[in-house]
Amino acid sequence: MTLTISDSRVTDVGGLPVHRALPQHGRRTVGAWCFLDRFGPVDVTPQRTMTVGPHPHIGLHTVTWLLSGQVLHSDSLGNQQPIRPGQLNLMTSGQGIAHAEDARGEPPGPMDGVQLWVAQPQGTRHDPPSFAHHAELPVVDLPAARATVLVGEFGGARAPTRIDSPLVGVDMAGSGRLDLPLDESFEHAVAVLYGGARIADSVATPNQLMHIGPGRDGVHLDLLEGSRVLLLGGQPFPEEILMWWNFVARNRSELEQAYVSWSTASDRFGPVASTLERIEAPRPFWLT
Repeated sequence: MTLTISDSRVTDVGGLPVHRALPQHGRRTVGAWCFLDRFGPVDVTPQRTMTVGPHPHIGLHTVTWLLSGQVLHSDSLGNQQPIRPGQLNLMTSGQGIAHAEDARGEPPGPMDGVQLWVAQPQGTRHDPPSFAHHAELPVVDLPAARATVLVGEFGGARAPTRIDSPLVGVDMAGSGRLDLPLDESFEHAVAVLYGGARIADSVATPNQLMHIGPGRDGVHLDLLEGSRVLLLGGQPFPEEILMWWNFVARNRSELEQAYVSWSTASDRFGPVASTLERIEAPRPFWLT
């Protein structure tokens, strides 16, 4: 079995510490999953909370999953949607959308969650944008864990979340051995949020990503005491993508066009009803 473990790199987004597990050097994608930020865990206060001002996206889905805390999503389609633990926001950018994420005004306390990006395939990446909020997701009780199906199908349950390519995403919390069935055509990754996960002699700890190559129909996964992990998987993405700033494209020309559209406040992305300051795009490095 091909198995590798990589560390997240630490950065700051919207005033909160972020552990970025994808993309990494040598590991750009897992299926169509192309970005994984874990924000927190951190105790937020009125002086220190999530404040991500209006910013644009193209060519991707954003998947936001909260473990604790509350955040208000606002976008250029006019949506204003709070998200709470156990709920999922799915924003599809297509040809272009802008949004903001704001936790000001929420009670102080712990905040923890993940935002993932999914690269859209050629067939949908130029479509109009959309947004969906899923207040309830299917839950599967496993012998040693409780699994919430975020994307795709797992354990006989299917999430209502839109997908444009074969994918799976599952939040699993528990302790003990899990005999996980896998789709042989998928590559998979286990992202550890709490505790630890062991496959054979390899152990991943919080904010590490364990990658499992395709060709396996199952795996024995041992969850250490009090663990919580994400299982992500998908068929290896057949298209070569370029990622720069908040954009997923196929070539630099598309990235440059998106940069100009946002910088000139064109109608492509539209305004966001947020009092947070608009985030300006950095100039593409290859143009300097």
